[in-house]
Amino acid sequence: MGQLLDGKLLAQKRAGKLKEKVKDLKKRGLNPLFCVINIGDDPSSQLYLKTKKKRAAEVGIEQQVYQLAQNESQNNLLTLIDRLNQDAKVCGIMIQLPVPDQINLNEALEHISPSKDVDCLTPSNVGRLWRGDHFVEPATAHGILALLDYYQIDLRGQNVVIIGRSSIVGKPLAALMLERDATVSILHTKTKHLDEYTRKADILVSAAGQAGLITADMVKDDAVVIDVGINRQNGKTIGDVDFAGVLPKAKYITPVPGGIGPLTVESLMEQVVALTRRKNGR
Repeated sequence: MGQLLDGKLLAQKRAGKLKEKVKDLKKRGLNPLFCVINIGDDPSSQLYLKTKKKRAAEVGIEQQVYQLAQNESQNNLLTLIDRLNQDAKVCGIMIQLPVPDQINLNEALEHISPSKDVDCLTPSNVGRLWRGDHFVEPATAHGILALLDYYQIDLRGQNVVIIGRSSIVGKPLAALMLERDATVSILHTKTKHLDEYTRKADILVSAAGQAGLITADMVKDDAVVIDVGINRQNGKTIGDVDFAGVLPKAKYITPVPGGIGPLTVESLMEQVVALTRRKNGR
């Protein structure tokens, strides 16, 4: 029977330490301020914004939300980003995803100053990530590594299989795990014979966003299973992994909810503090 990797518990513990770091910064006259740009009225985005704002307030970080219209122009978005880049009080900037079709996301991300890039999505910071000299990490990937560290799961020499090739989870997680001497394969839902790869994984990470994608027969005995998927089914939130089926085979497994989700939000706050300290030479 697999041991649960309790991300909610770890997030609470890290939040306590982060709160003390924020207090220390404020004693020195430094105020961690990050700005979130949300375009349109996507319901999931609104929920994430509320969660982020609540967590930020709990640890003493100031969050400002810039709500733009669904039909907002690219030029207006870029103008806002430029203004936030130039504002000395702003320590971090992020664009809430997804964005409407008329928005050129890559161009918008290129406009964000790398020193204020909370999500680690600017070309400069993505390059630093793969080069191994990064000063910011994508929140979900950061949270996954924090969870593995907490449970003393060593990545050295481990065969890691990541399902999902997004710029916010799969790709950056692969880079960070390579830094720790793991052997990493990045798969996706179009990969042929997916199970041939997953059955060889010492550590299996699913971030595909497809409910029920990973079944018990696809997981080898005593594997570590990290479920990043968030799916709604019959009014419930479930992951990519058939939790009940995989639980008896896994050595460690994350629940959904309560696994990676809380750590993603907590890690975002940690990145804001890291950028604040870097900005002020701390």
